[in-house]
Amino acid sequence: MNDRYDGYAGGDQYELVGYDEFGQPVYRQVPAQQAPQGYDPYGTQQHQQPQGYGYDPYATGPQQPVEPYHTGQQPPVSSQDTGRQPPASYDPYGGYGTDPSGGYDPYGRTATSGQQPRVAEQTAHIPQQTGPSGSGAGRAGGATGFAGEGTAGPGETSAEREPHGDGPGTEQFAFAEEPEGEPEDVIDWLKFTENRTERREEARRRARSRIIALAVVLALAAVGGVGYLWYAGKLPGTSPGGKSATTTAATAQNRDVIVVHLHNTKGGGTSTALLVDNTTTKQGATVLLPNSLALTTDDGGATTLAKSVADDGSSGTSDAIDSVLGTKIEGTWRLDTPYLSNLVDLVGNIEVTTNTDVPDPSAKKGGEPLVHKGEDQTLSGKTAVAYATYRASGESQDAQLERFGQVMQGVLRKLSSDPQAATITVQTLAQILDPSLTDKDLGSFLAKLADHAKQGDYKTQLLPVQSDGSVGQQATDTVVRNLLGGTVKSPQSGDAVRVGIRNDTGSKSATEQARVVLVNGGYTVIDAGTGTAQSASEIIYADDREKQNAIEVAKTLGLPTSSVQKGKLDSNANVSVVLGRNYRTSS
Repeated sequence: MNDRYDGYAGGDQYELVGYDEFGQPVYRQVPAQQAPQGYDPYGTQQHQQPQGYGYDPYATGPQQPVEPYHTGQQPPVSSQDTGRQPPASYDPYGGYGTDPSGGYDPYGRTATSGQQPRVAEQTAHIPQQTGPSGSGAGRAGGATGFAGEGTAGPGETSAEREPHGDGPGTEQFAFAEEPEGEPEDVIDWLKFTENRTERREEARRRARSRIIALAVVLALAAVGGVGYLWYAGKLPGTSPGGKSATTTAATAQNRDVIVVHLHNTKGGGTSTALLVDNTTTKQGATVLLPNSLALTTDDGGATTLAKSVADDGSSGTSDAIDSVLGTKIEGTWRLDTPYLSNLVDLVGNIEVTTNTDVPDPSAKKGGEPLVHKGEDQTLSGKTAVAYATYRASGESQDAQLERFGQVMQGVLRKLSSDPQAATITVQTLAQILDPSLTDKDLGSFLAKLADHAKQGDYKTQLLPVQSDGSVGQQATDTVVRNLLGGTVKSPQSGDAVRVGIRNDTGSKSATEQARVVLVNGGYTVIDAGTGTAQSASEIIYADDREKQNAIEVAKTLGLPTSSVQKGKLDSNANVSVVLGRNYRTSS
């Protein structure tokens, strides 16, 4: 191959020696002084070519000089200069024109035979060259022909035309695989693998973090739950506020207390309860007081709760309760049965788990009961009053008192927890309250208890008393100290002997005279009322330990010791005295 061209218009000359297996041209360098003066591979020399040898690929006449495409890079040299000159009809793309006139065909085609020249065996390989814009710059900058055809300059790298023998003038581009693509694919695969591994590790880390966070949350919840139980006093051995259930902790708590007396306007009798709002523990309670509870009067005598309510009214009774139980009652609420009926109707009936059937007084014997025994029985105002005051034959007063407590707690569960709304309910009753207790005070107090009852922080407890009306040690610990925060001051063993007096003489002055004599003798006197007149007086004791006390009482009253006998006591006294006509009163 002796074809030569100047790829840079005046620089060193390069000679095409063939094509490699990828269809890329192979060149070698020729010194610039040996290149023929008229050689211009792109037909852009400024001198005029002779007729028949001018470069006119479209037969349009002489061409104006055109500067060749510059890429700014020199083609590499693959072999030494051999000094051979290119023929006049040089085709830089590997073809020789056979036009008899000697005209130059830039695409290597002949006008007469249409035959393609054979390409000699390549002897050298020029590495891929790139223009200023990379590997695609040569293709973009060297394409000057029709669609599907092009002239590649020295900068073209990835596509060359390859001759085919299927027909005259048919040519295609043959694209060689770029070896640089394989390392990029490998790098992409490694990056993908690394990213997938990192994602798995990140997922594991997130899972571990979630497990640790969940464990911390559960631990904090457990600690918080135990702390709440400790603070609320629901753990064994603790009281609300986290303090141990000691006397000091219970008595140090703040409480608001109101005493309520239910007066049965039809059947007679009263029922008494203390309503307690513990502002320290945020709990409420109803403490039921039996009518047999022994109280001390202002003159140093003794009486019962029932008699005190009937005789002394509200103020005297509340003071006596405070003195015995160590409480501080702030007000008295007299609740007659008609007002209780109205209250239940105002709150919209109540639900109570009843413990007995209550007969209907207006029905025939054996008829349908007014109140049925069972769980969650709905009670109206009328049936609620019937259940609260019912006492079956042979039952103690404590059984009836517990039913009254159930009704009161049922009312509180239905009453509004809003102080203003509760006050309106109280005002709607139109009852006359004790002067020390206003409608607003009672409404606000009941609203707080209603809130405790709705939250389940409410209990009803009966205060158990002994046969003599005194409060035992067990009741002192479980009720008086814990619920009331008080200290029992009722007569205990070793204190003054309580003597009950029943006047059967027929003379009203006998009771008062006997009382004065016994008080002066150091005894506590309980008024047991009056009875049918009888001739002989009696001194009765129930416990053998009180026999000697009974003898001393007889002597103090001037009665014979033969009147002392063991029997059943009618009152909560140590010794009972029945005054007969033989008791001599002073004139």
